[in-house]
Order: sequence, then structure tokens, then C-alpha cells
Amino acid sequence: MNSISKEIKQLLSDQKTEWELAGKNFAGLENVQVREFQFEGFSVKVQFNPGRIVSSAAKVDKKSIEARPCFLCAANRPPEQRGVTFGDYEVLVNPFPIFPEHFTIPAFAHTPQQIKGNLGNMLDLAQAMEGFTLFYNGPKCGASAPDHFHFQAGNAGFMPLDEETATLKEKYGDEWEKDDVNYSAIKDGLRNFLVLESANKMALINAFAHIYSALDDPQSDEEPMLNILTRYENNGWRILVFPRALHRPSQYFAEGVENILISPASVDMGGVLITPQEKDFLKIGKADIESILKQVFLPEDQFDKLIVKLKQ
Repeated sequence: MNSISKEIKQLLSDQKTEWELAGKNFAGLENVQVREFQFEGFSVKVQFNPGRIVSSAAKVDKKSIEARPCFLCAANRPPEQRGVTFGDYEVLVNPFPIFPEHFTIPAFAHTPQQIKGNLGNMLDLAQAMEGFTLFYNGPKCGASAPDHFHFQAGNAGFMPLDEETATLKEKYGDEWEKDDVNYSAIKDGLRNFLVLESANKMALINAFAHIYSALDDPQSDEEPMLNILTRYENNGWRILVFPRALHRPSQYFAEGVENILISPASVDMGGVLITPQEKDFLKIGKADIESILKQVFLPEDQFDKLIVKLKQ
């Protein structure tokens, strides 16, 4: 698998000068403020990033989506935006970055955000993009373009969970091995999530299909709510799957002082909560973080049932 890391780093460097919006917003990252909170064996950072209001406050209902042109389709992109082709995908610079190097990776085809049948592409991209963590936001789990299939990527090591997973597995993990995949079910007090590790691509695709089907509601035509982080290193993949209960926490909809405009997606699950409003950045505390994450993650009893299904 050829690495495209050099090509995309060059793309980012060029786009910062060619594309005013991208240049301004990446430069703005230097002034982003961060607060850090310590929990039992892990940390959560809160980033004040006003540029992300576009995503955090995005209207993703059917009517709103149909009323706007798709910003991931080539025909509707700004003329300054260029990309690097990888198979059926194009790696684009994300003009509203969270990471020092932040990319959006849409499929060429305008098809709905639906991970089923597409995990193999995510694994290929993760392998080709050395030094990056790939992530997938479900259509009601932080994706601001649920009508166009895409991944995103950012620097590996930026999210606390990139480096903390091994510690959390040791401290909180229920581990088992099945069909060439190492599983770990982690309940760290805030987040209930799964870790899959293997050098066998097909085994990971099958393992994920099993998780997907265990979460899937046969009565619904919607994808089960989940986020995914994937990284390739040491000749193998690590996939983190975050099953969810809610799209947005109660704080998002609250009025007055109770309101916190936060719409958790993969990066938030990875330990970097994005607050586009300064008032929220300044007032958020550990109790708020606990409340927000516990609301959006699958509750412990349902997570335990999922684990039983996966071990059978």
C-alpha cells in the first residue's frame, strides 16, 4: 500500500497559501485555547474553537439537508479547494480544522453516510495515511454532511485516547480473542466503547460486521448510532467503536445558563471536546463533561448486553 502522507502534507501546505479561508483558519489554531481535566486513568481536553460553530450547530434534519447544496460534491466546492485522489475517494483539506493537519475524505459518488460495506476503505486509507488517525461520524453522530459519504483524518496523538488506549485496556478492559481479532470492551466511567486490534483486514471487517448487526435495529432503516476511530501502526490496525444512545446531549437544547453548545462526534469521543462558544469553554466543568458523555454513550446495561452477544 503506497503512503499518501507526503502528498497530503504538501497539499495542506499549498492550500494554506492558495485558499484564504483555509489559511486563516489554520493560522487561527495557534490561538485556540485548551483546558484539560483529569479522570481516573485518562484525560479530557476542552478546546475553544469558534470556527467549528459551522459543524457543531449544523442542521442535519432531512428538510435542511435537501435545501442546501452538498459542500462535499466537487461541483459545489470552492474553486480554490483541491484534493489528492485515493481510489474512490479524494483527500481534501478541512477548512474548519481541529487538528494541526485536518483532512476530509469524501467519496467521489454522492451517496449517504453509511459505514456498512465501507469499513475496508477506511482500513486502506488508515494504512496509506501514516501518522494519522482516521475517523467516521455517523449520520446522527456528528456528521454535518450526512448526505455524502466521507471520513476525516487528523494527526495521530492529538486526541488523548490515541495514547491512552493501552492504559485503559489494562485498567478497565474486558479482553478476549476471536477469529484473529483481539477485542477489548472498555468502561472507563464516562465512555463505554470497543477496541478491535488485528493485522488481518478481513477479520476486522467481519468483526465489525458482527458489532454492526448486534447494534442494528431491524425495525429501523437508519444506521445504528456510532463513531469510529482507526489507526494503522506496527503492521496492524486498531479500531475504536463508540456505540451511542443520543446525537446531542440535553445541554445542547437547554435555555439560558444551562445551555452548552456541544455536539459530540469522534474527536470528542477521543478526548477533545469542542466548544465553539467562549462562554461554554469558560464554564464547563468535570460534572458537565461526565453528564454530556454519559448521555451520548450507550448506557452500561445495554453495553453489557452487546458484549454478551459479541462473545457468543
